[in-house]
Amino acid sequence: MNKPDFKKTTETYQGFEQGSIRPPSEANSLLIRITRNCPWNHCTFCPVYKGAKFSFRPVEHIKKDIDAVHKYVESLCKIIDESGHVNRDEINQIGGNTKPDEIPALNAAYHWLAGGLSSIFIQDANSLIIKPSDLVDILVHLKKRFPWVERITSYARSHTIARISDADMKAIGDAGLNRIHIGLESGSDDVLKTVKKGVTKETHIKAGLKVKHAGIELSEYVMPGLGGQALSRVHALETADAINRINPDFIRLRSLAIPESVELHKEFAEGRFQPCTDRMKAEELLLFIENLNDITSTLKSDHILNLFEEVEGKFPDDKERILTALQTFLSMTPEQQVLFQVGRRMGIFSRLTDLEEPLLKAKAEQACLQYGITPDNVDEAIDDIMKRFI
Repeated sequence: MNKPDFKKTTETYQGFEQGSIRPPSEANSLLIRITRNCPWNHCTFCPVYKGAKFSFRPVEHIKKDIDAVHKYVESLCKIIDESGHVNRDEINQIGGNTKPDEIPALNAAYHWLAGGLSSIFIQDANSLIIKPSDLVDILVHLKKRFPWVERITSYARSHTIARISDADMKAIGDAGLNRIHIGLESGSDDVLKTVKKGVTKETHIKAGLKVKHAGIELSEYVMPGLGGQALSRVHALETADAINRINPDFIRLRSLAIPESVELHKEFAEGRFQPCTDRMKAEELLLFIENLNDITSTLKSDHILNLFEEVEGKFPDDKERILTALQTFLSMTPEQQVLFQVGRRMGIFSRLTDLEEPLLKAKAEQACLQYGITPDNVDEAIDDIMKRFI
C-alpha cells in the first residue's frame, strides 16, 4: 500500500457526499463522509470498494457538508407538527427552494430526523487514517452543530489505530468519537495472512486495547468460516484468545459468504479454499464461544448472513444459553437442519424455536420441495441464497 498523501487537495466542492456502506447498527445515523473508499482494499473476502481509488476529503468540504445538514435540520424541525410528523407539502416547498447540489443534504437531514437525530456515522472504511488534529477539528464542528448527539461512530483498521499515539486517541475520544468498529475477522495469523488482511493478531490486540484505554466503545467484527475447513479450529481458538485479551464492548458476527466478485472465489473455484458448511460454522462458533472467558462483551448476531439470530447476549451471563442454542442445532437430524437453514435464509424463520410453528415449518418444507433442496445439496443452495445479501 502506498503511504497516504496528506497534501492539501485543490479539488472543488461538489456538494454533500455520502458513501455506500455503514454498520447495521447505524441505520438511523447521519452519514458524514470524510474519506472515500478503503486505503487497504486487499482483503480477499471483501467485495466493497474494489476498483475504487482511496482519497481524503478536504476538511473544509466536510464542514460544508455538516453545515448544510445543520441548515436543513433546523428548517425541518420548524415544520414538525405536534404529533412529530413533517408535512409533505412543506418539505416539497423547502426542496423547491434548494440548490440542486444541496438536495442530498436535505435528504440526509430528513432521513436523520426520521431516525431520531441521535447518532452520526463517519465514513468510509478507515476514517481514522486522517491526521488526528483534522479528525478532532471535524468532531468539534459536529458537536458544535449538533450538541445533542449521543453517539459518533467510525470504522477503522487495527493497523491504523495501532500507530496513533495514546494522547491523540484520547483527544479524539474527548472530541466526541465514542464508538469504533474494527474488522478483526480472525485472531489467527495464518488466517489473517491467507486472506490478505494486512494485520497481525498482536496488532489487533494492541489496537483494541488502545481504543479501550482511550475510553471509546469498541466493536470487533468476527467472521465465522473465514479460515475455511483447513483452518477452522485454529481460527476459532485464536480468535477467542484475541477477544479475551481485548474484551471489546461488542463482538459482532459476520459469517463468511463468497460472491463471485471477490478474490477468495477464485481460490474456491480452483480448489485452493474449501468453505465450511453451515454445520461446520456452527461447530466453529461453538468452539469459539466455549473459549470466551473472563470477558464482559456483548455478542451481536445482527446480519442475515448469520444462521443464528439467537446467538447473542451479554457475557458471562448469557454464555450457557448461547451455547445451548448451537448445541440444539447440532443435535438435530440433517433434515431438520436443512429446514432451518432454508427457512432462515429465506426469511421464514428468525430463531430455532420457529421450527415448532406449524405454518412456518410448512412454508420451509414447501420451499425445500419447490427448489429441490435436500441434505445432499443444501450447502450449494445456501451459497446461492446468501449471495443476494452481500
